[in-house]
Amino acid sequence: MPLRDHFRTPLSQSSSWEEVHGQWPAVIVQQLGKILPAQYVAGPRIHLGSQAEVDVASFEHYRKEEREVQPFADNGGSVATIVLAPSVLAPSVWAPSQPTLVMETDLGDYDEYEVRVYDASRNRRLVAAIELISPANKDRPQSRRQLVAKCAALLREQVSVMLVDIVGSRAFNLYAELLEITGQRDPALGNKPPSMYACACRWRPRGESHVLETWNSELVLAQSLPTLPLWLSEDLAVPLNLESSYEQTCCDLRIA
Repeated sequence: MPLRDHFRTPLSQSSSWEEVHGQWPAVIVQQLGKILPAQYVAGPRIHLGSQAEVDVASFEHYRKEEREVQPFADNGGSVATIVLAPSVLAPSVWAPSQPTLVMETDLGDYDEYEVRVYDASRNRRLVAAIELISPANKDRPQSRRQLVAKCAALLREQVSVMLVDIVGSRAFNLYAELLEITGQRDPALGNKPPSMYACACRWRPRGESHVLETWNSELVLAQSLPTLPLWLSEDLAVPLNLESSYEQTCCDLRIA
C-alpha cells in the first residue's frame, strides 16, 4: 500500500498523525523482536516536549510549598506547621550580582517518537536509534538544530541512527542539515532536498579516521516505503522494512 498524506485533508480530518507516530514505534519493536539476534533488545520511547513543561511547573509549585511549610511533631504528639522565613532557611547567603543578560525563552524540549535498540550483553549499551520525525521537530530552526545535534551526538558514540520523516507539510530535510554540520552534502539531494525521506546513518572508524556512511531514500506519496539497514555493530545489520511496519500501523488504526 502507498504512503499516505497524514497532514492534509481529507485524511487529516478522519485520523490523527499523532496516532500513527504513537503506534508506529511499537509495531517496529514487534517486528524487530522477530529478527534481532538474541543479545539485542528493542524498546519504544515517546516523549512529548509540551508535557515536560507541565511537569516542571508542578514540580516547582511543590518545591515552593515544601520550602514554606515544614511539618513537625510537638511534645504532645500532635502535628503542627511552621512557616520558615528566608533568614531562617539560609542565615548567610551570598548574593550574586545582577545577570548580564535576561531574556524570555524556553529550554528547547522537543518531541521524541523513537525506537531504541540495546546490546543486552554489554549492560544494555545503546547501539541504534530510529527517529520518527514529528512536525514539532521541523517547525523552528532551534527545534531542527536540537534534533540534528542529538543525532550527531549519537553517531559520535557509535550509535547508528535512522531518520524517518513523513511530514511533507513542512519543507525541511533534517538529513541534509545533519550533513551540513560536517561541512558535507549529499549530491543526490539536489538544490532542494525533499521534505519526506528515510535514511540510515552510521559513523565508523576507518584506519586513523572516521567515515560517515548513509543510506538515503526519498519518500513519495502513493509509493511504498523502503527497507533500510539498521546497524547493530560495525559488521552486523538487520533489514528494517519500513513499508511493512507502516502498513501494520495503518491497519491497526483502521486507516484506509
